Amino acid sequence: QGYEGLVEGGDNIKQADWLSVSNIIQLGGTVIGSARCKAFTTRAGRLRAARNLVEHGITNLCVIGGDGSLTGADIFRSEWAGLLEELVRDGQISEEVARENCRLNIVGLVGSIDNDFCGTDMTIGTDSALHRIMEVIDAITTTAQSHQRTFVLEVMGRHCGYLALVSGLASGADWLFIPESPPEDGWEDLMCERLGE
Repeated sequence: QGYEGLVEGGDNIKQADWLSVSNIIQLGGTVIGSARCKAFTTRAGRLRAARNLVEHGITNLCVIGGDGSLTGADIFRSEWAGLLEELVRDGQISEEVARENCRLNIVGLVGSIDNDFCGTDMTIGTDSALHRIMEVIDAITTTAQSHQRTFVLEVMGRHCGYLALVSGLASGADWLFIPESPPEDGWEDLMCERLGE
């Protein structure tokens, strides 16, 4: 459950083996779960997460997520030494255990459908999101043609119009709105003209 599982510990932290990861490659989304975690935004929550990692002997962390997840990972990394010191001071771990776990290695992977992260050609999730959008467009296109109707399709992407732009190009959409290029004044008349054609 993401950082929630890291903070809560217990059964949320377990070793992956061949049996637990068999037949998951074709599944969309995340099979290990995901959760917004308010506790991890606090030092007390990150302290609990550090203790759980140390108890399991985990010194390598792979964080797959968007801005919140990766920012959280960076904060966790920067506080790691201080968190261990605090655990030693509170008597929760020994100095020897702190020394054995003195380094936390973190790898961050951008898991977002928005494709709005610098330094990667395509974020994890973008391709499958585009695939789903095109399935929906294919399904409603025949209905639109047979009923001679106009359909409006809203896609995800928050402040990034990548999904809308690429799916609009792929489907031959007649009109497109994206956040990066807001419509100019009088767009309503232009759109009605286009639809009339």
